[in-house]
Amino acid sequence: MTEARDLEATLAEAFRLISRGVADRRHPFHTPTLATLAADGAPSARTVVLRGFDAATRQLRIHTDRRAAKVAELAAQPRASLHMYDHGGAVQLRLSCVATLHADDAVADAAWCASRDFSRMCYAVQPAPGTPCATPPPAPVDAEAGRPNFCAVLLRIDRLEWLHLAASGHRRARFAWQGPGQGGPEADWLVP
Repeated sequence: MTEARDLEATLAEAFRLISRGVADRRHPFHTPTLATLAADGAPSARTVVLRGFDAATRQLRIHTDRRAAKVAELAAQPRASLHMYDHGGAVQLRLSCVATLHADDAVADAAWCASRDFSRMCYAVQPAPGTPCATPPPAPVDAEAGRPNFCAVLLRIDRLEWLHLAASGHRRARFAWQGPGQGGPEADWLVP
């Protein structure tokens, strides 16, 4: 891990690690925890797979089944949080995001086309995710059957908190953006 000595370098390192999480399926940031607000007002957290990141727009991309509870939760309340932790690097990121759902548009089409058949099969499962059943359903065999259920989720980062744990002293920083295309973030060091 690159030592983050100032706020600019810290943010650059955070973005580098997020990008690595997209590219390297073995990196801990590849599978962050996404938290949304459930219909009953309780927090709802689950592991997702990071599929894309554009540092210039601060947008991350994940994929989901449009029948999943998280889609309804994000449609009702688009605020979400992502949590990433790299045990080996002793780095935690907490991201506050605004989500947009893409099921029947160019964003979804591009994400679907870039997905492998193995991933596409996940969206062909019947019945819908979360449905009670007597026995586990059979594994799908037709990858294309999942396209009607596929949804890409774009998460725009509005706030990022960085925490690096180190024997020489922990470092914590916060970056906050006012909106899309609003320039650089407000940045502060925080007491860890």
